[in-house]
Amino acid sequence: MGEQKVSLVKDEMAMQQFVKKLLRDVQALEYMLENDWFESDIARIGAEQEMCLVNAKTYKPATIAMEALDQMKEYDWVETELAKFNLETNLTPRLFEGTCLSDLEEENTSKLDKIREKLRPLNAKLILTGILPTLRKYDLEMENLTPKKRYFALMEAINNQLIGQAYELRLSGIDELLVKHDSPLLEACNTSFQVHLQVSPADFVCMYNISQALAAPVMAIAANSPIVFGKRLWHESRIALFQQALDIRTTHDHMRERSPRVSFGTGWLDKSIMEIYKEDIARFRVLLSADVDEDSIKMVEQGKVPKLRALQVHNSTVYRWNRPCYGISESGKPHLRIENRVLPSGPSVADEVANAAFWLGAMEGMKKHCKDIRKQLSWEDVRDNFSKAAKFGIDSTFNWFKDKKVSPTDLILHELLPIAREGLESRKVSPKDIDHYLGIIEERAKKHMNGARWQLRAFTKLTKEVTRDEALSVLTAAIVDNQEKNQPVHKWKLPEASDLTDYRPARLLVDEFMETDLFTVQQDDLIELVAELLNWRKVRYLPVEDAKGRLVGLITSRLLLRHYAQRNKLNTKKATCAKDIMVKKPITIGPKATIVQAMNTMRDNKIGCLPVVQGDELIGIITEMDFLRISGRLIERLEKEED
Repeated sequence: MGEQKVSLVKDEMAMQQFVKKLLRDVQALEYMLENDWFESDIARIGAEQEMCLVNAKTYKPATIAMEALDQMKEYDWVETELAKFNLETNLTPRLFEGTCLSDLEEENTSKLDKIREKLRPLNAKLILTGILPTLRKYDLEMENLTPKKRYFALMEAINNQLIGQAYELRLSGIDELLVKHDSPLLEACNTSFQVHLQVSPADFVCMYNISQALAAPVMAIAANSPIVFGKRLWHESRIALFQQALDIRTTHDHMRERSPRVSFGTGWLDKSIMEIYKEDIARFRVLLSADVDEDSIKMVEQGKVPKLRALQVHNSTVYRWNRPCYGISESGKPHLRIENRVLPSGPSVADEVANAAFWLGAMEGMKKHCKDIRKQLSWEDVRDNFSKAAKFGIDSTFNWFKDKKVSPTDLILHELLPIAREGLESRKVSPKDIDHYLGIIEERAKKHMNGARWQLRAFTKLTKEVTRDEALSVLTAAIVDNQEKNQPVHKWKLPEASDLTDYRPARLLVDEFMETDLFTVQQDDLIELVAELLNWRKVRYLPVEDAKGRLVGLITSRLLLRHYAQRNKLNTKKATCAKDIMVKKPITIGPKATIVQAMNTMRDNKIGCLPVVQGDELIGIITEMDFLRISGRLIERLEKEED
């Protein structure tokens, strides 16, 4: 859950004091490592479950986290996350043996059921998915930031270091997304199932490098985040979204390399965990500070184990996909963990624990198969695999041992699943658990199905039948329904548009149903071109914009007919441009207006088209055809209810 009691560094002296504490923590950690203070004879696993809250009827984000927590004061295992529509639970650390996996699933299911019970009176549900399909850009305005000091401090600190004017998202998949946002709250799109594995200092370098090599195949089979703002993008869009949401860099004429705070890494680990901590301190300025009472150097000199709070705070603001963690066990001894941040939330709790079992088993098994994975794979191949897995998921092709090209499914079925089984068996994990959870991974691989592919197939099917917004709502409702049954995703059926019986378009905002794939003309375009565009595209309205995308007019098919009728009467051949016949100050509407407001505006003004503008920039269009599609769906629903 990160360090909660932190603050923004306000002045130079406070910064210097915190950095001194940070450097002393580094020295203390080095001393403890060199003198074998760490637990090394035991392995534990743990997990954190992030989730989104949605309205129980619309399946849009429900910004009720604080109200929900007021109803759950007796639960010390549930906490806030960045946005008001997020929550997070901590699952109990347990020994990596026996029924640890089924116990993990049982605990997670039990806690989620308790949260569901508390959400019911608030007309809300929870959903486990890497990125909520119904999330809209304006859900990420700063008003939806969780009102806690840590989050305000983090947002302000990141904004203070922003080099450009805004945060930009650029992703291409089946669709393309290119959008600017004024805050790093874009990070709140992402929800994860973060799995922790405790490892000994002696094994840390080997195990961390293995975790880097396994990140791609594990992510490929687990991908569950393909839709952002209604666009079909990367199979695991969380990877790009998280990096770009916190990316303070901008483009320059010079090719200076600046590392993003969200990163896969820059190379193999060589000798010690200290390389990661030192690199992160060297590359990334301190964002947040905290009141640190302990003197970690004095504590180790006295034989006491320090919390290394300054180091923990800095580590919490550097987002490696495999993150090193320091902690203190119940025994009082310090320990090291690897936190796998690659895994998304969902599609079901059973799927999440299967993903964890696969990763944990493969980590243990691979350690026995290759002591030094650097001799089997180049760092460049590992990084390339990670990028491809994020973009293409289960449809990727990886570079593997001996320069072999292999698909994720073949790699998992023929190599990694047997290795994962060996690893779990070596930890004396319950054979029943091994068969069950690795069986889920095997079925996914055989059926070439994971959360991302299911969402993409379902959404593509639904958009051929209903509006984009209704498709997203149906899709999200189906995910929630399947999760509540705890069905693994390879058993999920594709949803039907009729599955969501209570879709209410009256609550829609203009931004959710406007057309954004626009065909426009400019003021000096010939009227003949305008006529052909109307004919070719089979549309009745063409916005007129200037070179900077600002709306300056509107041409309708009626205006065009009137123009040609008058020209024939006058028998003139004079060239005419768009600006000569366009409506120069068309009635417009903003993206946050409701569908009812849009309908009333069109009816009151007797117009069939409303350009949508942000400021004076054209961002979309609404026509009577959009209302016809929505009303048609309503009539179909009413007919089915009568039947």
